[in-house]
Amino acid sequence: MTALAGTAMLMEGSTSTQGRYAEPIRQAVDYLVSRSRTNGLVGDPKSDDRYTYGHGFSMLFLSQVLGEEEDERRREDLVRVLEKAVEFSGRAQTPDGGWGYVSAKDGNNFDEGSTTITQVQGLRGCRNAGIPVPREIIDKAIAYIHKCTMPDGGVQYSSKGGGGRPAISAAAIACLFNAGEYDDNHVPRMLDYAEKHLGNIANNGFGHWHYAHFYYSQVMYREGGDKWQGYRDQIAKRLISEAQEDRDGLHWPQGFIGPVYTTASNLTILQLDKGTLPIYQR
Repeated sequence: MTALAGTAMLMEGSTSTQGRYAEPIRQAVDYLVSRSRTNGLVGDPKSDDRYTYGHGFSMLFLSQVLGEEEDERRREDLVRVLEKAVEFSGRAQTPDGGWGYVSAKDGNNFDEGSTTITQVQGLRGCRNAGIPVPREIIDKAIAYIHKCTMPDGGVQYSSKGGGGRPAISAAAIACLFNAGEYDDNHVPRMLDYAEKHLGNIANNGFGHWHYAHFYYSQVMYREGGDKWQGYRDQIAKRLISEAQEDRDGLHWPQGFIGPVYTTASNLTILQLDKGTLPIYQR
């Protein structure tokens, strides 16, 4: 949650040294750096049984901070944490090329799509920031997504099966784009599948609506042109209408994970047009 919220504040245009949210961004960075373990994991396996999510989102957030960090000591801390985090992700990857809720060792090589996407985006952010990321880790992840892609373009839950899932399919396309696979021959049918299930903003007939559009918005933003503008107009109208305000401020309480998650996800969607962060730029 800390990394997602920090990323949303970065997208506003603030950095760890300048802007309206500089102080909370610095606090988020310090917190996540303090959560880096000797093995490279950013998180706590004792209190979190799905720690690869937080690890991936932390890599993404901290890698976006690194490029704007002016303090030499803080830069060195970020580089150290991110280099170790990349090494951990490499060791945590399953033989099939994906990731599970925990490391391959802790999870008996179980893998699934959503955590795989989180790792690849985090690794891509690190690579963009100058942190070495072995190419074979990304290549294995791309092969994993290909293996999970069904004939109709849907991406199944896991390499072991589970059927096509709209949310994971959208995330997988964003993942391929992040990995530089813009012309991948799997992408056209994956896009068709995602549009069929996610093109209608009012469609709630699948699980994890906010998660799905968190990634589908990234895909549509990269598509650009009329596709992006039409989608952006629809999604913005719905999200703005669903926002609520109380004494703690404006937020979105929908979803079953919690308001911080939903609010950070929605703010990411609404701020893509700013093109602030390298990971989300066209």
